[in-house]
Order: sequence, then C-alpha cells, then structure tokens
Amino acid sequence: MQTRCGLEPRTLAALAVVLVVAACAAAGTFWAGRPEPVRAPEIVDAAPPVTPPEPAPPESALPSGAGSGGGSGGSSGENPGGGKVPAEVVVDVGGKVRSPGVLTLPAGSRVADALRAAGGARPGADLTGLNRARILFDGEQVLVGVPGTPGAPVPSPGGGPGVVAGGSGGVPLSLNAATVEQFDGLPGVGPVLARRLVEHRAEHGGFRAVEELREVDGIGERRFADLRPLVRP
Repeated sequence: MQTRCGLEPRTLAALAVVLVVAACAAAGTFWAGRPEPVRAPEIVDAAPPVTPPEPAPPESALPSGAGSGGGSGGSSGENPGGGKVPAEVVVDVGGKVRSPGVLTLPAGSRVADALRAAGGARPGADLTGLNRARILFDGEQVLVGVPGTPGAPVPSPGGGPGVVAGGSGGVPLSLNAATVEQFDGLPGVGPVLARRLVEHRAEHGGFRAVEELREVDGIGERRFADLRPLVRP
C-alpha cells in the first residue's frame, strides 16, 4: 500500500486504525440488531365487574314514617296537626251484641269492625241510625240497639236543639261519634264550624273532655257555654 499509493508509514497506521474502528462499529451494530426470543406475558385474571350502587328511592316512595329524622319504631306517629295518632283505639261496645265489653282495635277501624269483634249484633237488634262505616275514635262508646243512642239530632220534648230524644229525657251528642250533619244541628254551629270540629277530632285522636272544644277555632267562651250541656266526649 505504501509502494503503490505513496503513503508514509504514519499515514498508513492511521488509516489502519480507522478501518479497525469502523469494523468494530459495524460488528456492534449487527450484534445489537440480531433477533432475540420474546417471552409471552402471563395471563392475568379479569377483575370482577363493578356493580354500580342502586339509586336511592325518591322520598315520595318511602313508607310511611320513614325518612329524615323519623323512624317506625314506635307505637304512635306524628300527624299533620302535630299531635300523636295512637296505633290502637280502645272502645266500649255495649247494648245488643253477643260479647259486649271493652275492645282494643287497630287505629282506623270502623264501627262494623267493632261489631264483628263483639260477636255481632243480636237477632232483632235495631241498627237504624248506627253508622257502621264511621271510623272509631279512642275512648268512645258504641251502643247497639239501645234507646237514646246518639243518632240524628232530633229535638225531644222539653229538650233543646242537638239533644237526642230517648227514654224520658235527652242524651247529649257524642263529640267522638257525631257527624258533620249532627254537629251542624247544634246551636250556633254552621257547616264550616261543623267541619272544623270533625277535622280537629281526627287530628287529635278524638275529644277526651268537653273543655277541649275551646281549642277549636271559632268556639269562644259564649258559644262554649251554649254547647257544654248539649255534648259529651
């Protein structure tokens, strides 16, 4: 190479070094690009599906007594009027029934339910004037076929308006059994006040004393004095 190209020994040595370095670089590139075996990844178990939480039912679909700040773990609940509504009512069923006595019935029971619980009316008992579809109130008395039982307000001889005729005298109208029409027949009580009396009775679980009439809107001292001798709880 030195004879043909006229290269000096120093130049020839440098060229040889460059050739050796190029050959090493080419060999390294070839080695790095060689094919290599690849290991397949391990199979991983699929994660269980995530079940989305069920949406809470709307407040209107909750059962009665459930909701914020309230539960159903009591024998009585709140009513819109703020009073306590008993879960049961205790009534006294008497007169011409097979098993008279004091009965405990579920709240919302009707007079017909009380008659069935008392064994039913005896044969020949007069049920005229007895509203068997009426809702019972706690502490009231249901008399079957007894003269003088509160019915439609009919003036008796010598008795004032709203006194029911019976026997030798009149029987005061029951505040816990009278209907709107019967209240309307009392002196100084019109259709509007009669409805207020029934609504007040339903909201507070009945009248426990005649004095509770003062709590009804529209009954002042004078009207209460007129009604007091004509009614009873």
